[in-house]
Amino acid sequence: MEGTKTVAFHTLGCKLNYSETSSLSRLMEQEGFEKKEFTDVADVYVINTCSVTDNADKECRQLVRRIQRKAPESVVVITGCYAQLKPKEIADIPGVDLVLGAAEKFNIVKHIKELSKNDAAKICSCDIEDVTGFHSSYSINDRTRTFLKVQDGCDYTCSFCTIPMARGKSRSASIDAVLKDAQSLAASGAKEIVLTGINLGDFGKGPDGNASAAINGRAENFYKLIQELDQVEGIERFRISSIEPNLLGNEIIEFVANSKKFMPHFHIPLQSGSNAVLGAMRRRYKRELYADRVGLIKTLMPHCCIGVDVIVGFPGETDAYFKETYDFLHELEISYLHVFTYSERANTHALTLEPVVPVALRNERNKTLRNLSYMKMQYFEQQHTGQTRKVLFENHNKNGMMEGYTDNYIRITTPYRKEWEHQIVDWNL
Repeated sequence: MEGTKTVAFHTLGCKLNYSETSSLSRLMEQEGFEKKEFTDVADVYVINTCSVTDNADKECRQLVRRIQRKAPESVVVITGCYAQLKPKEIADIPGVDLVLGAAEKFNIVKHIKELSKNDAAKICSCDIEDVTGFHSSYSINDRTRTFLKVQDGCDYTCSFCTIPMARGKSRSASIDAVLKDAQSLAASGAKEIVLTGINLGDFGKGPDGNASAAINGRAENFYKLIQELDQVEGIERFRISSIEPNLLGNEIIEFVANSKKFMPHFHIPLQSGSNAVLGAMRRRYKRELYADRVGLIKTLMPHCCIGVDVIVGFPGETDAYFKETYDFLHELEISYLHVFTYSERANTHALTLEPVVPVALRNERNKTLRNLSYMKMQYFEQQHTGQTRKVLFENHNKNGMMEGYTDNYIRITTPYRKEWEHQIVDWNL
């Protein structure tokens, strides 16, 4: 594809996708492409997709149609989870030129250079079993906070989830490789690193999915990783993006409680507060273990922010089971919820489960939990009124205002001041 000079990116889904998009952008800029905003006209558009919910699939289609109207001669590339799961379906979308599966996304420059707009959509994919490499990725669009991918894939078989089919088996970078990335980010001026992965607590398996080589006679794991990162000079804050409750051991919680760099903030997926539903979901814990984890965190760090993922409307979730979830979350000392409405995904075990919850009822339950989340966050913020906490401000001037987050993830909005950009400021709440 000769003469192409501009490229625009759009990311759907998780923070891991954002880190990978940033890495893809750097690959293309190194080859002479000029990066444009997605709202601009560009020669190439790259959409990095998610496929956790049906909405992500629909959004991808809408974006392609928008590009077709705005820039019909541009090349459209689709990659990410949706591209791995349904490459033929995507290739049939009018306007799509190239579909890159999990093994080929980081070969994007080579594939684009070989492409012609008038060809039929080209699919570059493979069986997910053949996806074994680990590609380090991080976002550096904003020096304030960067997302660093340290783990990919998942060996779990949750009955609602397509991610293992889209990303393959669990695999990680080595601790040495992560430390080098962190040091590079520190040199670039990053103040905060958010560690990301598909199943972050499973860190320690090498790029081939097998246990990584032992360091000083001991195998690598997530606990050892955070101990090493805590020593990196130049990075002032680390956050753990999301970690399964069964992999969040006491030693990790205790370490964060005593660390000056790891922030008092956990995001711990729950999915349901009913043990019966957790069993049907094939989750690897019961609600009692989850409550124990939250209890230890709050004992050691009463000021800690705890976010929770929860799914409503899973097959078999009766009114009584949903009430169990609501009551469980209401009683727990958590700070906010990310609420997902269950949507049917092809080739998942959940499709065989009954009874199916009507969509209208799923949406109603979603609203109920979002209201609970709002109340939880209001209460959490009120508990800290009058305290002084450290806020890392971002560099965005949003209509004369700027935003930042306290160590324990309370969002602060204040009139924009240039001298506070990328700075940690003592703030009276």
